[in-house]
Amino acid sequence: MRTIWSLWQEALAENRTNPAYLVEEEGAWREVSWSDADRIVLELANGLLAMGLQKGDAFGILARNGIEWALFDFALAHIGVVAAPVYPSSTPADCAYVLEHAKVVGCLVDAELREKIGAVELEHVLVRERLDELRALGREYAEQSPGAVDRARAEIGDDDLYTLIYTSGTTGPAKGCMILNRNYYDMVGTIDEIEAFFLPTDVMLLYLPLTHNFGRLMHLLGAHMGYTIAFLADPRRIGEVMPQVRPTVFPTVPRVLEKVYTAVSANFAAATGVKARLVDWALSVGTEVSRRRQRREPIPRGLAVKHRLADRLVYSKVKERLGGRLRAAISGGAPLAQEIAEFFHALDILILEGYGQTEETSAATVNRPTHYKFGTVGLAIPGIEVELADDGEILIGGPTVFAGYLDDEAATRAALPGDGWLHTGDVGTLDEDGFLIVTDRKKDLIVTAGGKNVSPQNLENLLKTVPVVSQALVVGDRRPYLVALITLDDEEVAKLRAPDEASTLVEEAVEKINAGLASFEQIRRYTILPRDFSAEQNEVTPTLKLKRRVCEEHFGAELAELYG
Repeated sequence: MRTIWSLWQEALAENRTNPAYLVEEEGAWREVSWSDADRIVLELANGLLAMGLQKGDAFGILARNGIEWALFDFALAHIGVVAAPVYPSSTPADCAYVLEHAKVVGCLVDAELREKIGAVELEHVLVRERLDELRALGREYAEQSPGAVDRARAEIGDDDLYTLIYTSGTTGPAKGCMILNRNYYDMVGTIDEIEAFFLPTDVMLLYLPLTHNFGRLMHLLGAHMGYTIAFLADPRRIGEVMPQVRPTVFPTVPRVLEKVYTAVSANFAAATGVKARLVDWALSVGTEVSRRRQRREPIPRGLAVKHRLADRLVYSKVKERLGGRLRAAISGGAPLAQEIAEFFHALDILILEGYGQTEETSAATVNRPTHYKFGTVGLAIPGIEVELADDGEILIGGPTVFAGYLDDEAATRAALPGDGWLHTGDVGTLDEDGFLIVTDRKKDLIVTAGGKNVSPQNLENLLKTVPVVSQALVVGDRRPYLVALITLDDEEVAKLRAPDEASTLVEEAVEKINAGLASFEQIRRYTILPRDFSAEQNEVTPTLKLKRRVCEEHFGAELAELYG
C-alpha cells in the first residue's frame, strides 16, 4: 500500500524509542512517544467516524502549527477524508474561498481564528483547544463499533485523494492542487534515498506552516524517517526557541536566513581592533575550507587546524545562537542569494537549497550534504526527472506529479498538457554536472522595451544582502529601464548613527551591484518606501513571497514618479 495511513502504520511497526514530537508547555518541552501519538490518532479517527464523516468528504484545517494539526491530519488520512488546510494568516475572504471551493463539510479551527470562517456554512466546526471532546467521542465509538477504523482504511487506495493544497496565489486566485496518497508516500520515500539528508536521530524545529507543502512534507517525512519534530506556532520566536530545542536540522525559507545573515554580518561589521581582525581571519579560513568542500577536495592538515581554532573562537558563537548542534538548514519556497549561503558556509553552517512545487508534491531537486553547489537548487532527487523545454521552462516528471487542479480543467491542461511532463512555469538552466539553477518565473521575467530579458529575483537577492534592506522589488517589464522599490529593516536602521545613513548605504549598494552588470540589467532609479511590504496589505504570501502585481498596484504612484 502507498497510502498515508500505511505510512503511519509502518512507522509504528518499527517500535521506536525516540520521541515522535516535542510539545512546548509552560516554557518546557514535553516528549510525546509514538505509541501515545498513535492512541490520539485512533481516537480522533473514531471520533470523526462517529460524526458521520465518510471517505471522499473534505475537511478544512485552519490552525497554527502544533501536534494537534499533525495528528488530526493523520486521523483524516486513516478514514479517507480529504484535508483542505487554510493558512492562519489568510483573510476571512480567502478562508471562505478555500473552504467553499473545496466543498468542505467541516473545519478544525483555532479558537482565536473562529471568526474568520463565520461567513461559511459548515456542518461541523471543531475547535482545536477542545479536541479532547472528539477524542472522548472516539473512545466511546470504538467500544460500540470495534474495527471501524480498520474497515475505513481498507477502502482507501493509492490513487485516492489525500489532500488539497492551495497555491499561494502570487499570480492569481489560489488553485486547489489535488495530491493523491501515493504522491506523498512516494515523495517521502525518495527523500529517504538521499544519503544522510535526514537521520532517524535528528531533531527538527518546524515552524513552517503545515498548510504549505514544504512544512507538510517535513511532517510526513518525520513519520517515515523517525526523527523528532518540535512544532513552533510563532516564527517570531525562532531565535528564542532554537537554544531550547537545539535542532540538528532546520527547514526554513530564505526570509528567515536573510534576517539571521543581517544580524550576524552587522555584528561582525561593528567589531573593532583585535576582534575585527579575528573575525576577518576566521572568515578567510572558512571561505577557503568552503571552496574546497564545494569542490569535494580534502582539507590540508594545516588548514584543518586553523579551521578548528576559528570554530572555537568565532563560528561556535554563531552556532550557539542556532542551538549548537545544527547539521544543516534546508532552504526552500523561494530563491536564496548565493552570497548568503556562502557566508554561512564560511561560518561552518551548511544550507542546502532545494526546489519544487506544490504541483509536484514539494521537492524536485536539492543539494546534498556531501555534494552541493551554492547558487543552485541541487540535483534531481531519486526517481524524479528534470528537463528543460526549448524556452528554458523547467519540466518535471515522476510519480510525485499531482492529479491536477480541483474543478479547473484549463489550468490543469496548462500544467499537464499530456506530454508526460509537469510544466512548472519556472525558467532555469542545468550546469554540466546536472545542478539546476532557477532563473525566475516565466511570468515574472522582465522583457525591457529594448527586448532584453532580465531576472528580477537575481537583482532583488543582491539588494537584500545589504543589512538595512528588508525587501526589494525590481520592475521594468516593457519599460525603457529597470527601477526598484526598496524597503528598510527598522531594527538595522535603528542601529545607525543618523537616519539618513540608510539612504547612503542603499545608494552605495545599488552602485556596487550595477558595476557588475550589463547596462540593460542595471537599476537606473529606485525609491525607498515608507513601509515594508506586508501580508496584512495582501502584498506577501503566507510563505513570505512578494505578490509582485499587488505591490506594483499599491505603489503605482511611486513607480510613475520613477519613470516620470
